[in-house]
Amino acid sequence: MSTTPVKRVVIAGGGTAGWVAAAALSKHLGPLIDVALVESDEIGTVGVGEATIPTIRTFHRLLELDERAFLRATQATFKLGIAFENWARRGDRYFHAFGRVGQSIWMGDFQHMWLRGREAGIADDLAAYCLEMAAAEAGKFATSDKGGINYAYHFDAGLYARFLRSFSEARGVTRIEGKIASVRQDAETGFIQALDLGDGRVVAGDLFVDCTGFRGLLIEQTLHAGYEDWSHWLPTNRALAVQTASLVPARPYTRAIAHEAGWQWQIPLQHRVGNGLVYCSDYLSDEAAHETLLGSIDGPPTTEPRLIRYVTGRRKQVWSKNCVALGLASSFVEPLESTSIHLIMIGVTRLIQNFPFGGIKPSLVRHYNALAETELERVRDFIILHYYLNQRRDDPFWERCRTMPIPDSLAHRIDLFREAALTPQSADDLFQSDSWLQVMFGQRLEPEGYHRMGHMLSEAHLRRAFAEVQQNIAQTVARMPTHETFLRQYCAA
Repeated sequence: MSTTPVKRVVIAGGGTAGWVAAAALSKHLGPLIDVALVESDEIGTVGVGEATIPTIRTFHRLLELDERAFLRATQATFKLGIAFENWARRGDRYFHAFGRVGQSIWMGDFQHMWLRGREAGIADDLAAYCLEMAAAEAGKFATSDKGGINYAYHFDAGLYARFLRSFSEARGVTRIEGKIASVRQDAETGFIQALDLGDGRVVAGDLFVDCTGFRGLLIEQTLHAGYEDWSHWLPTNRALAVQTASLVPARPYTRAIAHEAGWQWQIPLQHRVGNGLVYCSDYLSDEAAHETLLGSIDGPPTTEPRLIRYVTGRRKQVWSKNCVALGLASSFVEPLESTSIHLIMIGVTRLIQNFPFGGIKPSLVRHYNALAETELERVRDFIILHYYLNQRRDDPFWERCRTMPIPDSLAHRIDLFREAALTPQSADDLFQSDSWLQVMFGQRLEPEGYHRMGHMLSEAHLRRAFAEVQQNIAQTVARMPTHETFLRQYCAA
């Protein structure tokens, strides 16, 4: 491909993706490379990625960010998981919490013990054995240097980009204000040479990072990497987003509320609530979606609803020639499990780990693309799971989801759980066994069998073990302040 050393990195586009990339590259490779970011104040960003998963904390530790400063700057709150309402059936509610469920042993996971206990009538609901779930339901939160609770954040995506911009510029990143008018390529290799701006300036580089959103100005419009459409598995294609005033104290979790043609999110921040309606336009018109959203929000809207059109799927190559795509330029699997920002962060982390200092080589590009493909497909399967395992008989959208063919990889996971209550995981899985367990049970998938390790213990022993777990959780939650109180004391904006 190219033996030209890579020294100059140009990021096309700002927003969360652009400034996450700039922050990571400048922090970890700053002395070795030059980083410039091109963005225009006239071009808006999608900006609805306001909920995250716990991996963001690892990324922030790598940047050595001060948690309190970040939380104050972004009007953030804490997130212990997601409450799913009306998903399996109307009126159902379950929780996907970020923590461990019960205590597992080497022979098998906790669900096998719990299934034995439920069969004997001595086990409570599965939710009773997870600290994060109990704290979320009680509206409690606390953290310390000693850890103990697994959490993520809700924050204002626009303020987050601004926070990371200051961080990046302090570490030498050059921000260039301007619109990209055209992309200059080498006539022989097709490699990108420079970005031509609307005012005649030319921004040259050795490696380009495409953070231009759905349009994929570099990766698709210029390099034609191709797009793999997943709408036959994930059929939603619209989102309406609106902000509302806060009427009640912020809950430490996201709400995902299913409706006739998709679902609605509710994300509480310190200063407002982010709301959105995700839907499939084959089953709900834009006008009806607008009416549904405004009719179901809790507080007065502070913005006009904004329509976002998308096609779920991924670029066939997220690294093509000398361009790496991040964020919406690389893929979109919809916001149901808050994976968008994680995928940006893992994408730039892998770029740093596989940085082409000595030139861009085919083996490096193939390796990067293979890693990205594997992780994204596993995230895709987890999202499909929520739609596929539904029992909503009266809605055509949900009927379509329940009867659609699914990827073989997901079918295998469902069969393992249905037949043997197994939730296997590998080192590459973003969502671990406890996540699959909570969603499968929450969506009313009942195992036909389970491991009999629980039969090795007496019912009295099992009863004591279950009670001990519940008692420890109850005592821990009782000592916690309310989420609102902790926010005021720890990071009031």
